[in-house]
Amino acid sequence: MSIVTVILSRAFKAFVTLLAIAVLNFCLLHAAPGDPAVVLAGEAGAADEQMIEQLRERFGLDQPFHVQLGKYVGSVLTLDLGYSFRQGAPVAQLIAERLPATLLLTLTAFVISLVLGIAFGVAASARVGKASDSLLTTLALLFYATPLYWAALMAVLIFSVWLGWLPGFGYETVGAGYTGLARAFDIAKHLVLPALTLGLFFMAVYMRMTRASMLEVSQLDFVKTAKAKGLSGPAIRRRHILRNAILPVVTLAGLQAGQLVGGAVLTETVFAWPGIGRLMFESLAARDYNTILGVFLVSAAMVILFNIVTDIVYRLVDPRIGAKA
Repeated sequence: MSIVTVILSRAFKAFVTLLAIAVLNFCLLHAAPGDPAVVLAGEAGAADEQMIEQLRERFGLDQPFHVQLGKYVGSVLTLDLGYSFRQGAPVAQLIAERLPATLLLTLTAFVISLVLGIAFGVAASARVGKASDSLLTTLALLFYATPLYWAALMAVLIFSVWLGWLPGFGYETVGAGYTGLARAFDIAKHLVLPALTLGLFFMAVYMRMTRASMLEVSQLDFVKTAKAKGLSGPAIRRRHILRNAILPVVTLAGLQAGQLVGGAVLTETVFAWPGIGRLMFESLAARDYNTILGVFLVSAAMVILFNIVTDIVYRLVDPRIGAKA
């Protein structure tokens, strides 16, 4: 099966999946307790029945459930995510403004976790049973067991408050007016703490997976044959062991890449990072249902996209998979 065929097949499945997710999200949110019209009327200081009915009629909440669902699905099919009456702007515009920050954070954290995880996993497998192996394994277990929000708070406390090495909050320095490389460097400084906090948790998973996979592959017959031919240890690990051991790591990375979006909600909230994770948190607190549905849909699309990319990378890493398909 060619790469083009795989992409088209995955794209069709992604469309069906996203449509099902949109319907499910709408049903779940509609079943949640609370009435956004009552909340808005209360905040406006006019929580009488007439005002509430006017708000329901304005937002379409007075219509039957199936009518609301049909209109929502129709809007999604036309890429219209609705309007946020809370923030006075289209939901698509709000998400488009926040999405680059989330992509920057999640992709940076993903690269950090994958590169460090594989590197430390290979190093630990090459020194199995030694002190360095025990140290790396213990650190990985520590990062994995530490709650994400606690690690984020401790990172701010230590590196921003106590040491003053890095900024602890925000996307860039407010009012600095940086442009060009100066602005890029300023954003990079603000990115370090949230990206490392989010990436170290997943780095621990990839490191342990790489180490276990490297040790398993090293016992196979073709590795013993390579040793009998007189190849050096580093060459065997790089050309033979790592190439085969990395396949389950790629699979796991693709599956967990979507979890980075979920982890970004906590990370963005703690570090005041202006991404869609923080937007979703603010929208939940404000009962901004249109924005919540939009963020859920975009987050699901990102997870599905990560999985499609994983399938393609998997076939590039191991061409035998495409041949079998």
